Amino acid sequence: MSRTAFLILTSLLLAASAHCQAEAPSAADRAAIAQTALDFEESWYAGDAARMARALHPRFVMRHVGIDPHSGASILTQDIGAQQLIELTREGKGKVAPDRQRHDVTVLDVFANAATAKIVAWYGVDYLELALWNGRWVVVNVLWGKNPG
Repeated sequence: MSRTAFLILTSLLLAASAHCQAEAPSAADRAAIAQTALDFEESWYAGDAARMARALHPRFVMRHVGIDPHSGASILTQDIGAQQLIELTREGKGKVAPDRQRHDVTVLDVFANAATAKIVAWYGVDYLELALWNGRWVVVNVLWGKNPG
């Protein structure tokens, strides 16, 4: 490879690398992502449908991955959409005693307007995908699993 071609290729790679690197997420974004995750979990425990609605993107989908107790095969439950989860919250389907309300939130990753978070709850783990949507963080997808046993 000629020296000129090498320099051009190196310059292009450096420019592409600089373009692909996003700024580190701000402390405010990380706090807002964690708060949205808490809004999602705590509203479920409290039966607060309005708070749940604020935490969800309108095209939200939630799925559960588990094991069929009869066959032992892996299963992925049918989708639960935003309106269905809001209604289940309103009906109090997630209400549990305060001593069972564990909800440890970890923001796993943030890139521009997308983020992932993990909630360790009393029943298992929720993995959340969030989006910065119209100026606020909302939950777009959740994949959750139950504690073994």
